[in-house]
Amino acid sequence: MKTKRSTTGPRRGKSARQRTVGFIGGGNMATALIRGLVAAGLYGADEIEVSDVDAAKRSALKRRLKVAVTGDNLAVARQARVIFLAVKPQIIDQVLTGLREAASPRQLFISIAAGVPTARLERLLGPEARVVRVMPNTPALLGQGMSVIVRGTRATAADERLAVKLFGAVGRAVAVQAESLIDGVTGLSGSGPAYVYLFAEALMAGGVAAGLTAALARELTYQTLLGATAMLQETGESPEALRAQVTSPGGTTLAGLTELRSRGFKDTVMAAVVAATRRSMELGRG
Repeated sequence: MKTKRSTTGPRRGKSARQRTVGFIGGGNMATALIRGLVAAGLYGADEIEVSDVDAAKRSALKRRLKVAVTGDNLAVARQARVIFLAVKPQIIDQVLTGLREAASPRQLFISIAAGVPTARLERLLGPEARVVRVMPNTPALLGQGMSVIVRGTRATAADERLAVKLFGAVGRAVAVQAESLIDGVTGLSGSGPAYVYLFAEALMAGGVAAGLTAALARELTYQTLLGATAMLQETGESPEALRAQVTSPGGTTLAGLTELRSRGFKDTVMAAVVAATRRSMELGRG
């Protein structure tokens, strides 16, 4: 895959001491991103370095992904042009304070720390830092993620385009202009996979309660969710229209939907999104 050269974009031929991309934190999302970037041809494994406090994790990353690893965040920040901040929001202040002396206008910092606003990132990294904030979700582990991107006050339109390209390597990625939307994104797509998994648990349990074997209930649930999602994506019909198509008067689907409505299913899901959004806002305030 060919890419346009830029001061922050993909490069080739970097020496072991001149990494183009750095990751502060080597958890699941960082691992997914590294795999996606390399698979898409955007960067080579030899252009990536990961810093993590966990020696066992560093060893695993080096062995599985063939990237350079270190326990020194500052060393990564001093070398890389694009730096992914892939640490928990609870420790982001400490991490950024340690990186501040290395931050310069030549670098782009991309944060996936949930709930942490760009203003806070910029304040902790210093007056020259260019920052982009991203809210991805865990299906990125399979290249099926949904990422929403917003740039900070000093990041450029080119930085935004680069972030969209990079996260496009692990699924779909879109940019928004209003950072206030990111908390809602977190509540819906960031936390949303967990709601779907809970729904899958309930479907399987219901199947077993109706007399199915656990194995059959699982197979039916997974394919039903997959097929329903495909219908939503490929037909162009709204969820309401598709629901109406399978709901006959006096039929089985109507009986099930009536039970869900009587127990406040839709309101409960909406409340879950709002609660997760609220928590994202709380994390953003530190």
